[in-house]
Amino acid sequence: MTKIISTHSYRGGTGKSNVTANLAAGLALRGLRVAVVDTDIQSPGIHTLFRVDPHSVHFTLNDYLWGKCGVREAALDVTSGVVDEAGVCQVPAGGQVFLVPSSIKTGEIARILKEKYDVEDLNNGFHDLCHELDLDFLLIDTHPGVNEETLLSIAISDTLMLLLRPDIQDYQGTAVTLELARKLEVPQLLLVVNKALESFDFRDLAQRVFSSYRTPVAAVLPLSTDLVRIGSTGLMRVLYPDHPFSQGIESLVEAILD
Repeated sequence: MTKIISTHSYRGGTGKSNVTANLAAGLALRGLRVAVVDTDIQSPGIHTLFRVDPHSVHFTLNDYLWGKCGVREAALDVTSGVVDEAGVCQVPAGGQVFLVPSSIKTGEIARILKEKYDVEDLNNGFHDLCHELDLDFLLIDTHPGVNEETLLSIAISDTLMLLLRPDIQDYQGTAVTLELARKLEVPQLLLVVNKALESFDFRDLAQRVFSSYRTPVAAVLPLSTDLVRIGSTGLMRVLYPDHPFSQGIESLVEAILD
C-alpha cells in the first residue's frame, strides 16, 4: 500500500517545497517509488527543484482538475533531475520520482482561483496516482494555511509533516493546525523545524518544541547560505549529501520509514 504524506505549514516561506522535494529524493535514493503532487496551485514552484522546464510541460494538475486529462498523464518522471554536482543521476534501480506540477501560467492560476474545483476530484486523483504508478510514497505539497483542499489532504494522509520556523507566529499557527490534524485522527504527526540559526543548540530547540506540542520533532534543519546559493535549482540532499541540511533530511526519511 502507498503511504500518503502531506507536507504543510501554517504560513508561507517555511521552505516546505524544498523539504518535500529533498524528502522525495531521499526516499528514491533508497530504491523507492515516489510521487510528488504540487497542490499549491496559487503559487506553484516545486518543479524547479527537479529542473523541469515549465514550458515543456504538456499537462498539469490544473488540466486534470478541469477534466482535460487523466492524472497519470499529468505525472512527469523527474528521476533524471535527482543529480549530483557532476550531473549524474544517483537514484538506484527500482527507485523513481514522479511529479504532478501545477501550472505557472497566470491565466490558469486566475481561473482556478475564480472557478475553484471539486476537491473530490483531487482526492480521486491521489488514489488513482497511487494505484497507476504503483507508488511506495505519495507526497502532497500543500498550500500554506487552512482551506478545504488542505483539510482534504490532511484527512487522507498517513503522515502529516508540519514545518515551522523558530518564530512565534509559526508556533501559534502550528498549534492550530495540530489541533485540526488530531481531530481528523491523522495516524502520524511529525514536526520539522526549518531555518534554525546554526548558532542554536538544535537538540535543545527540538526538546522545547516537543514540550510545547507533545509531537515528535523529526528534524531540525539549518538556515543555510548554501541553500540560498543554489537557489532552488537542484536538490541539496543529492548535491551535498554530507551537508547538515541533507543529514536532517535523512533523519526525516528514517522517521517516516520507522
